Amino acid sequence: MPYELAVEEILVKFNHLIREYRQSGQYSPIEKVQGRVKAVTSILAKAARKNIDLDHITEEIDDLAGIRITCQFVEDIDKVVEIIRGRADMEVASEVDYVHNVKPSGYRSYHMNVWYEVSTIYGKKRLQVEIQIRTMAMDFWATVEHSLRYKYPSELPKTTAKKLETAARALYMLDNVMSDIREEVVNAQGSFQDQTSVVTDIMSNLKSLHGGKDENSDAIANIQEEFYQIFYSGDYEALKDFSARLDRLTAQRKVQELK
Repeated sequence: MPYELAVEEILVKFNHLIREYRQSGQYSPIEKVQGRVKAVTSILAKAARKNIDLDHITEEIDDLAGIRITCQFVEDIDKVVEIIRGRADMEVASEVDYVHNVKPSGYRSYHMNVWYEVSTIYGKKRLQVEIQIRTMAMDFWATVEHSLRYKYPSELPKTTAKKLETAARALYMLDNVMSDIREEVVNAQGSFQDQTSVVTDIMSNLKSLHGGKDENSDAIANIQEEFYQIFYSGDYEALKDFSARLDRLTAQRKVQELK
């Protein structure tokens, strides 16, 4: 139960962080976050593999609770690591960099174990949570490799392992190419977020005008039609100008309603 609580709380916090970045018009270094508590079968298998006494599982297995953070670009991983290091609610216990120190199998990811405190009906409990940070390309490879490990628990066939190594090299090249166009992608996503923010403000103002005391249906319909025309024209500067004019009109209407 404490581990489930830790995963739920951390997911909420990181998802809120993503929304904060995007709602403020900034690029979010975190694309997606997922979490899980290790399945009982996986816990027993790991305990047997590492010869861990079942009475000491919580002390000796540090990934009972796991968080996976997916980024768009390799450069984002360093940013996320710094964010975690700077959080007051998490204390870094250990770090392993498999991004720059790739495993022989081709596995790449950044692992951080953090101490995290939860409050339960039995009091506070401080426990470890493993956080894996990787790009979408790294995550795709790791997911496939993890599935194959279930099929071949002892050792992967040499031909399969060789194909995985080849795929890892190809995905490494993909990450490098994506890094080359990172600035263009970030700018494009930023423009989209800006436009989304402007449109959200416009829709809010239109809703406010519709609910006004001195509602003029024809005038509001004309304003709404102008908005649609500008929006579908793709002229972002005209859209921002329209939003500013609508802001002033809404403010004037609110002043009139107060009189």
